[in-house]
Amino acid sequence: MRIAMVSEHASPLAALGGVDAGGQNVYVARLTEELARRGHEVTVYTRRDRADLPDRVPLPGGAVVEHVPAGPAAPVPKDGLFPCMPGFGSHLARAWGRRRPDVVHAHFWMSGMASQIGAAPYGIPVVQTFHALGTVKRRHQGRRDTSPFERIGIERQIGRTCERVLATCTDEVRELAEMGVPARQVSVVPCGVDAEHFRPGATGHGVPERRARHRLLACGRLVRRKGYDQAVRALTDIPGAELLIAGGPPAGELDDDPEAQRLGRLAERTGVTDRVRLLGAVDPHDMPALMNSSDLVLCTPVYEPFGIVPLEAMACGVPVVATDVGGHRDSVADGTTGRLVPPQHPEAVAAAVRALLDDDRLRRSYGTAGRERVLARYTWRRVADGAQQVYRQALTDAGRHAQPKEVA
Repeated sequence: MRIAMVSEHASPLAALGGVDAGGQNVYVARLTEELARRGHEVTVYTRRDRADLPDRVPLPGGAVVEHVPAGPAAPVPKDGLFPCMPGFGSHLARAWGRRRPDVVHAHFWMSGMASQIGAAPYGIPVVQTFHALGTVKRRHQGRRDTSPFERIGIERQIGRTCERVLATCTDEVRELAEMGVPARQVSVVPCGVDAEHFRPGATGHGVPERRARHRLLACGRLVRRKGYDQAVRALTDIPGAELLIAGGPPAGELDDDPEAQRLGRLAERTGVTDRVRLLGAVDPHDMPALMNSSDLVLCTPVYEPFGIVPLEAMACGVPVVATDVGGHRDSVADGTTGRLVPPQHPEAVAAAVRALLDDDRLRRSYGTAGRERVLARYTWRRVADGAQQVYRQALTDAGRHAQPKEVA
C-alpha cells in the first residue's frame, strides 16, 4: 500500500520536548516505521521550517520525510500555521498528481485541511487523526486558547467529510459525536509505546542521584496544561519524596522558560523548593532509566487527548497516578496498573501517592500488571495492525475505482 502521512507541524525528525514537539511526533514516527517495516511505501509530508533542510530525508526502514514549502522556512508556532495550509495543500496536490498514494493519513486538524485540498482532485481517501480537538482545548483553556477561530468549524467539516476518523481513545468518540461526526465513521486505535526501549531494569546515563527516600517523576512538554503545578502542590502532603520534572528546553535554558519560572515560584511559595527539580530536556535514550529510577510516575494534566507517558511508565513496570481525563481512562486500569484521580485536585494526587508509597507489594503488583497491559494492547505492532484495518476500510468506503474529480 502507498501511504501518505501528513503532519504539518510535528515532524518525525524533530527533537522532542519543545512546546510543539511531543506525542504526535512520536506517533507519526513510530507508526511510519512499523508500516514501512511491513513493506508499505510511506512518505511523511511535514512543513519545511529551516531553509537548509533537504527536500527528502530517508528514515530507517525505508520510509521518507518530504519537507513541504509552506510559509516561511523558519519555526512558526503551530497555531500560527493556519494561513500556510492552502499552500501546503496545493503542494500535496501537485505531488500526488505525479505519484498518487492509495490512502492519506492526516495528523492534526490543519493537516486534515491540507490533505483534503491535495486529495480532492484525485478522489484519494483521507483518514483523519485529530490528536487533539479544538472543542476540548477551548473548553479548558478559555481565553488562553491561541487556536485560530476557524479551528472548530474546520474540524467539524473534516470529521464529517473524510473517509474515516481514526480516534486514539473512546473519550474522543463521544466528543466527535457531539460535533456531528457519525460513530459509524470512527474507529478507535490507541497510541503505542516501544516496549523494548521502555522496559523494566533499563539503564542509562545522567540519572540524577536520589535526594529523598521516594522519587516521583513527571515528564512531557513543559506547558501549563500538563498540570505539573498539581504535582508540585501535591508534594506538600507527601513527606519524604522528591519530584523530578523532565521536559522543556535544555537545562541551561530553563531560567528563561515561562513555565519553568512559574513552577519555580510555586515550589518556593509552597515550601518544597528543596524537593522539586526541573531537569529540562532529557535524551530519549535515557528516559527509560529515569523512569526505572522512580517509584511512581505522575501524569496530572487538566486534559489529555491521549497521553503516551503513562504507557512508557507502564512499559517500564512503574505504577502511574494519573488524572481521570481523556486517554488516561483507556490506558490506566484504575486499581490494577495505577490510580486515576480527579483533575485539578492535588489532595487526591497526594492521597493516592501516599497509599502506594506505603505499600511496596502493591506497587510491584501494579508495575507487573502495567507491563502486561502494554504488551497486550499498546505495542506499535498492535497500533499498526489497527491502522492498516482502518486504511482498508477507508479504501472500501471510497471505492477503489472511483473516478477522479476534474482539477480546477
